[in-house]
Amino acid sequence: MSMDRFNPLLSVENLVVEYGTPGSGFKALSGVSIDVGKGECVGVVGESGSGKSTLGKAILGLAPVTSGRIVFDGEDITQLKGAARRRLASSVQVVFQDPYGSLDPTMTVGDILAEPLEAAGKGRRAARSAVGEMIERVRLPQAAIDRYPSEFSGGQRQRIAIARALVRKPRLVVCDEPVSALDLTTQAAVIDLFIELQRDTGVSYLFVSHDLGVVRRICHRVAVMKRGEVVEFGDGEQVTRSPVHPYSARLLLASPVADPIAQAQRRAAWLQLRESDVATPAR
Repeated sequence: MSMDRFNPLLSVENLVVEYGTPGSGFKALSGVSIDVGKGECVGVVGESGSGKSTLGKAILGLAPVTSGRIVFDGEDITQLKGAARRRLASSVQVVFQDPYGSLDPTMTVGDILAEPLEAAGKGRRAARSAVGEMIERVRLPQAAIDRYPSEFSGGQRQRIAIARALVRKPRLVVCDEPVSALDLTTQAAVIDLFIELQRDTGVSYLFVSHDLGVVRRICHRVAVMKRGEVVEFGDGEQVTRSPVHPYSARLLLASPVADPIAQAQRRAAWLQLRESDVATPAR
């Protein structure tokens, strides 16, 4: 799989998202800049409230942008509305954290996957053929097409959600905590599926997570967010194993390890970093 970071598919430039009165409201994002290359997976990590999910929503047009730009494949999509935003859906898709909440329980899996294709003008027979191929690609049995979301496990539902996102052959998928609701074994299988699908299709991912271990496994580059700002952005292996910023180091130390002695050392180091961070006044 080739990646083009010099001609990025997605560029976010000095993005500000502010809720409330301009100038005195709550800034969910404050001057965020990030890019995703073609065929690349970029991770966005941080604690709850860091702004990582807001960034994903802004890219999808689900959060209001106060200032800055979002450029997709050379086109400014910052303020796209209506039909223009709907047309973009063929190129930009999303996989949410809760697969069951994002799937219509009254529709069969086949209908869920075929609906966006038929809405885009594909005939029913062609849509059903594409759905069958996608079901096979995400490692579900063909019989799944005639069943309902409630009949599947959490991991299987997430595979359905991934199939729905990829069935239109998008160029970018925003993955918003897509494995955090799954047990560890299922997490590993779904992450492997994401990696395999990217290798086979060349799709780009913006992968939002709170787990450094997860993004280390799948992401080429990683951005660390704190209080609406990117505090570190670089190579995935470096950021998730030898971070430069103290906040990134704190996230790393918060990740559990199996060795009880090493875990106790991590806990002590984490507390020390946390105390120094609390003692530093917020900007």
